[in-house]
Amino acid sequence: MIWELARAALFRLDPETAHDVTLTLLDACAPLLAYRVQDAAPVQLMGLTFPNRVGLAAGLDKNGAHIDALARLGFGFLEVGTVTPRPQTGNLRPRMFRLPQAQAVINRMGFNNLGVDRLVRNVQSVRYRGILGINIGKNFDTPIERAASDYLNCMRKVYPLASYLTINISSPNTKNLRRLQETDELDRLLAALKAEQSKLADEHHRYVPITLKIAPDLTAEQLHSIADLLLAHRIDAVVATNTTVSREGVEGLAHAEEIGGLSGAPLTARSTQVVRQLAEKLKGAIPIIGVGGIMRAEDAAQKLAAGASLVQLYTGLVYAGPRLVRDCIRRLPA
Repeated sequence: MIWELARAALFRLDPETAHDVTLTLLDACAPLLAYRVQDAAPVQLMGLTFPNRVGLAAGLDKNGAHIDALARLGFGFLEVGTVTPRPQTGNLRPRMFRLPQAQAVINRMGFNNLGVDRLVRNVQSVRYRGILGINIGKNFDTPIERAASDYLNCMRKVYPLASYLTINISSPNTKNLRRLQETDELDRLLAALKAEQSKLADEHHRYVPITLKIAPDLTAEQLHSIADLLLAHRIDAVVATNTTVSREGVEGLAHAEEIGGLSGAPLTARSTQVVRQLAEKLKGAIPIIGVGGIMRAEDAAQKLAAGASLVQLYTGLVYAGPRLVRDCIRRLPA
């Protein structure tokens, strides 16, 4: 009931303002709540122990400024970012749109963030000691041919603070970024990342896993090629999926033709299909983190049934509120 009332008020605001207000209110209320992780059997993955299978997806806390407050919602792990080497304002507003009839959101934020140095300072100041993923990307004006330098720059700075790293090559809102999913480009990028990971592991005396976040708009042939590269380069996990450029399921709705990535209920089936296709190809050799269209606990369960080991939430929280975390944890198998 409280969430229903709060959502009604927040939905009167434009989506980006509502996002900022929600995080401000969460920060204000956080001191009233103890840290808590919903009871569940721990999960061993990537050399890490996850208290439960339900995490926060990247994008909600781009700068790692609200980690302590978000940790109180019961997640088994948090992922912050996407962060870039230099601060950038992102695309012009308005750049986020609700489609409530479809329980969906379209965004074209464009990796708006305060830069990796600010995120590092924010993470250094938190009390949270749970599993923290840091999602990294490239600046919009870095040529695609030099994209690896941006990822390596971010990687070096966040490595000491991250439980794992996510390489975001799949946002539709940075020009040409998805070219990095093409075989030759991805092969070179993954080779550079793994070489740097080895150096940093020696330097810091700890191994930080690397995950790759992919798009839902790939063909079966492209998915197979990516899976082969993940195996060849011994990438630690794959995150499936980012938002979609498809408008299937929202045709004719207000804002449906806005440019950007679509998330929410219209993405549920496609994202789960990608998880299933990857699972069939990877055969358990590399774990899958399922994200995209988890609006109900049943959606999370379907991701696991398709082959995911963990799930992440974002747009579902916009429509269902914080109780979605608890509901998913209770519904998922140990």
